[in-house]
Parts: sequence; structure tokens; C-alpha cells
Amino acid sequence: MEMIIFNIINYAGMAKGLAYEALTEAEAGNYDKAQELLKEADANLLEAHKVQTSIIQAEARGEKPEVSVLFVHAQDQLMTSMESRTLIEHLIRIYQKFDTAK
Repeated sequence: MEMIIFNIINYAGMAKGLAYEALTEAEAGNYDKAQELLKEADANLLEAHKVQTSIIQAEARGEKPEVSVLFVHAQDQLMTSMESRTLIEHLIRIYQKFDTAK
């Protein structure tokens, strides 16, 4: 179970890092690169979500997963990564609007 949990943490962490890299690229006016990085972030979030879903499905089948502090941490990492990615996408749009208005 620990390896499964670490997969969520890994994918979520990669997604958040890529999203922040996208923001940095947008700040520099590199919007195409920013969009590529957001797509990579999305791919990592999808993988994290697949792992999370497998745990939920196991519980639905009657298996009782061990809820540990590490599992709670993984869930927190996934949730905050998803929120960061969404917020960063909005910030990138704002940067683009300002650049267009110049």
C-alpha cells in the first residue's frame, strides 16, 4: 500500500511542479511552452487520479484500505496540486490578456 500512496504523492508533486514551471514561462511571455507544461501537469494529475481511483474501487469491493497519515498526506498533495493547476491556468490567461492589451 505504501508504494501505491507514494505514486499519488509523486504524480501530484510532479504536476504541481510542472504547473508552476508553466507560470514561470507565462511570466516570460512563453505561452506555448506554458501550455505544453500544463498538459504535462494534466497527464501527471490523471495518473495520480487513476491510483486514487483504484484505492476507492478496492474499498467499494469490500477491501478496507489502511488509512495512514501518509495516505492523508497523499490526498492532500493531490488536492492542492489540482487546485494549484487550476489557479495557475487562470493566472496565465490574465498574463495573456495583459500582453494582448499592450
